Amino acid sequence: MAIKVFIVDDHYMVIEGIRSLLLDEKNIEWAGHATNADSCLAFLLLQKPDVLLMDINMPGVSGIDLCKEVKDKYPAIFVIGLSTFNQQSFIQKMMDNGASGYVLKNATQKELTEAIECVADGKTYLSFEAGKALQKTTDPSIVLTRREKEVLELIAAGLTNNEIAAKLFVGSTTVDSHRKNLLAKFEVKNTASLLIKAVHLQMIG
Repeated sequence: MAIKVFIVDDHYMVIEGIRSLLLDEKNIEWAGHATNADSCLAFLLLQKPDVLLMDINMPGVSGIDLCKEVKDKYPAIFVIGLSTFNQQSFIQKMMDNGASGYVLKNATQKELTEAIECVADGKTYLSFEAGKALQKTTDPSIVLTRREKEVLELIAAGLTNNEIAAKLFVGSTTVDSHRKNLLAKFEVKNTASLLIKAVHLQMIG
């Protein structure tokens, strides 16, 4: 089944450029476009694309804030940040707000298609430049979801699973699952090693 792709960008030339790049891809279906946060959210009330390509620098609501809103309302939609910016802070904020990928606007057709297929498969995709920018302060192989980052910070604050669960309004089994994911992502065996590595990578203070 084709992956339904929708784009949010305030520049028609970018929208048309990306649409023409994806036009001949057999497993990608163009679902449409929006030029701002409001029209994007109005579209999502009616239809649910699989992947949302989201510009970061938009008038009004930024792509970073829109990403958080979309992921809170429609967790099943995968978001790819689309930008001319490859600063570490922009990339990290998008990933913190639930994006599954980050691609620069100078991406090739191959890279863009790869990113869409990768996130639609439930994986994380960072373009080469984005990965390099993120590497300056973090290990690019460790990309945390917003919830995993929250759990990590609460573990660092010394809270137990039950206390974290109460604070985040989730079950303790959910917290346990996040904790196991964190250990796996950081490739460590215990909480102490997890916190040491996270501090070393400047992922927590």
